[in-house]
Amino acid sequence: MKKWIVAIIAIVCLALLAIFVKRVFDNTIQLNPVAFRMGSRSFRWYSVFIALGTVLGYLFMSLFGVRQGMKVEHIAQAFIFAIIFGVLGARLYYVFSRWDRYKDNPLEIFLTQRGGLAIYGAVLGGFLAITLYTRFKKNCSFTLFQGTDLAAAFLPLSQAIGRWGNFFNYEAYGSPTDLPWKMFIPLTHRVPGYERYEYFHPTFLYESVWDVLTFFILFFYYTKKRKHHGEATALYFVIYSLGRIFIESLRLDSLYWGTWRAAQVTGVTLIAIGLLSFFSFRKKGRPISNPILKET
Repeated sequence: MKKWIVAIIAIVCLALLAIFVKRVFDNTIQLNPVAFRMGSRSFRWYSVFIALGTVLGYLFMSLFGVRQGMKVEHIAQAFIFAIIFGVLGARLYYVFSRWDRYKDNPLEIFLTQRGGLAIYGAVLGGFLAITLYTRFKKNCSFTLFQGTDLAAAFLPLSQAIGRWGNFFNYEAYGSPTDLPWKMFIPLTHRVPGYERYEYFHPTFLYESVWDVLTFFILFFYYTKKRKHHGEATALYFVIYSLGRIFIESLRLDSLYWGTWRAAQVTGVTLIAIGLLSFFSFRKKGRPISNPILKET
């Protein structure tokens, strides 16, 4: 298919999406969080978008990883471990941040269908999974930072897609606002104490846009500018966290550690670690011996 046809299709799809989102934002259309049902089981849009982002992320990682000499079975195995550890990490991060809620009802920790996952926990859990996989897998076709660089290049794209699950749930929104792009939140979904307000910052959208920008920056750096393994990983922590810190300041549903927002504390910590790691990798990291993309 010619590039100009693809471009036209993409523009039309984006225009239709913008119209749909605008009508939801001004309450012309009200969303149903359930995407479809199979018998007595319902599947929510949140799960659909998380799954879509995960699958696309894996496909891109496999494509680019194989071109760098990584074995597809190793990529798949590491990816599965990263998903498992990511879910566990996301849940543990959330439970730790809301321990006052769970300490007297520990069985609720396992009721993930009621919500309660945190993206920073998922990222750290996934990083741990790749660390363990590359450490104990015999004859692994990639090193730790080869694996995390590949993941870091495409993770923001998966995050950008997954955030639209929050859109259908009317969640992850910010403080009340009268800005032109304000989002209507139904009364049943409003944070206690904000019932009299109708329009709020669509912080899910802010983060999705930031994730897309992060993806383009990291993909360009990963394929064109990276000199040593680990650089893209470090930059992911810095760039994603910079946006998250500012967006988090608007949100009404933040997790707190004492009087501090958990995501902001984690973000500042990861920015510091990311910057130190980036300059360390640039000075004495393992050089990239092969080109990112082989000629086909």
